[in-house]
Amino acid sequence: MAQGSRRRIKRLDVRRYESTEWTRREDVVAVEEPLEIRVDVPAGGGRAELPISVTMRTPGDDFPLAAGFLLGEGIVSTRDEIIDLRYCRKVTPQEFNVVTVTLRRAVDPALLTRNFYTTSSCGVCGKASIEAVEAQVAQCAPLPAGGPTLTAEALLALPNRLREAQAVFERTGGLHAAGLFDGEGEVVDVREDVGRHNAVDKVVGAALMDGGVPLHEHLLVVSGRLSFDIVQKAITAGIPVIVAVGAPSSLAVDLASQFGVTLVGFARGGAFNVYAGADRVEAGV
Repeated sequence: MAQGSRRRIKRLDVRRYESTEWTRREDVVAVEEPLEIRVDVPAGGGRAELPISVTMRTPGDDFPLAAGFLLGEGIVSTRDEIIDLRYCRKVTPQEFNVVTVTLRRAVDPALLTRNFYTTSSCGVCGKASIEAVEAQVAQCAPLPAGGPTLTAEALLALPNRLREAQAVFERTGGLHAAGLFDGEGEVVDVREDVGRHNAVDKVVGAALMDGGVPLHEHLLVVSGRLSFDIVQKAITAGIPVIVAVGAPSSLAVDLASQFGVTLVGFARGGAFNVYAGADRVEAGV
């Protein structure tokens, strides 16, 4: 299951205007390329390979991205359901832009046809209908009570620890990050991508492949805003606490409240807002 070595950054010659003068300089930008995710499933006494989604992503961590995507979509729920992940060698020169996941069992066809194209900015744009989104959430179970409890001081330290682990962002300024932390606020894993939802899929998918899901004793920290799809992915992975530097949407708050998730936004500058699940934040009101 070795992954291809792909560039995450690209060097460009640019013209820069500053202090009334033009200069030429080299700049570095984050790479964005499409990734097609396919599944290889039992069908009619044999096997069939079916495309299920195309997402715009930063190359690298493609196998965790594919695994996390399948978990978030309810196509798999455990590591044992995945036999293998591989790049498709039949689509040169795009071989490292197509990942096939071999599954142990057949999958409900409805799950395989509702995702077509996902931009790097939105994780639900590819859903075939609003009903598909609602059905996806309906199969999730509320998270169990308990999980990590954080002091305000520990919570405020999380975004900085996430930022310190963003190696590619330091060079480009153009990537989102998602970090998995333990109950003590220590970094477990951090992944980067041009898409917020892709970064979450990568970090959750890596945990899935290591057999660590559900993640009931962990926290998810994200560098941007909190949308519905980020919360839904966390719920599917069993993560009870989500912390974001940016703002949540109304639907993200509603979903977190419904499923017993602690949702924290605007965690920056020595302050934060708790939108749901204040019982896991010490001295929460």
